Amino acid sequence: MKVLVAGGAGFIGSHLCARLLREGHSVVCVDNLLTGVERNIAPLQANRADARFTFVQRNVTEPFDVARDLNGFQPEAIFQMASPASPIGYWNFPFETIRVNTIGTTNLLELAHTCGARLLTASTSESYGDPLVHPQREDYYGNVNPIGVRACYDESKRLGETITMEYVRRKGVDARIVRIFNTYGPNSQLNDGRMIPNFITQALSHHPLTIHGAGEQTRSICYVDDLVDGLMRALFTEHTTGEVFNLGNPEEHTIKEWAERIITLCGSPSKLVFEPKREDDPERRRPNIDKARAQLGWEPRVAPDEGLTRTIAWFRDEMEREGLCLPARAG
Repeated sequence: MKVLVAGGAGFIGSHLCARLLREGHSVVCVDNLLTGVERNIAPLQANRADARFTFVQRNVTEPFDVARDLNGFQPEAIFQMASPASPIGYWNFPFETIRVNTIGTTNLLELAHTCGARLLTASTSESYGDPLVHPQREDYYGNVNPIGVRACYDESKRLGETITMEYVRRKGVDARIVRIFNTYGPNSQLNDGRMIPNFITQALSHHPLTIHGAGEQTRSICYVDDLVDGLMRALFTEHTTGEVFNLGNPEEHTIKEWAERIITLCGSPSKLVFEPKREDDPERRRPNIDKARAQLGWEPRVAPDEGLTRTIAWFRDEMEREGLCLPARAG
């Protein structure tokens, strides 16, 4: 199948491109490299004899012309993964975040409509805000501050969901929505700013692990390979048009517990330091994935310790590649 992945040079997008190629699809990766990194897809570009992968550097907020922009490539499936996703990313690029999740999503839905392609819109658990219902089900409307410091991301993702459903209802586009919960793994940015990358880089450097608040907030983390499997199932499973799925790992622990686990897995002497809680930071976050289990046959397979061990090894190699001087392991 011909597949377009918007945001394909990003953390999750690059893993998705690799999975699609392994399964025999032809892939066009579209990314403007605002927060994506071409190095993430370098292994996919290395085999120049394989014409099934093409990288196109462009902004999806500009309308698509298949002949001009995609060299005649007419996608049969589209993943809308394009958007800054970490707090550092969307705080540095708030207007770009708003545009890509609204105008960019609209342009990709128009492309899907023109080409008769199926489409998946990647939304976020942040659409639930600081939830008053726990765990979060897809029919929960959320508790989001529309003028808060995270609103450029939270609310633009929510509007992207609205736009997607209008294309389903009014234009008959074969689209669905996934709400992605905390995901971790290789190809993250070292300065990503989210919990797992921060804790790993700090632990590997023997620096204190920074916790905002008392650390009693809870998070559920999903390894990227599991998340990509869920994305594939959501798009390619029949009779999912107009559906919304939570994708994440329902195993829930406090932020303090995740920090302590990472210190142990890194063999680090790092301690914990506590700073003021960030504005609008959710107190609890855990997906209800009953719907994904029932309709997609999906649930996470990679245990946290296994996924974190893989991720720590990747971060250690990446930090050494960047010339960061790592102290010897404790013990």
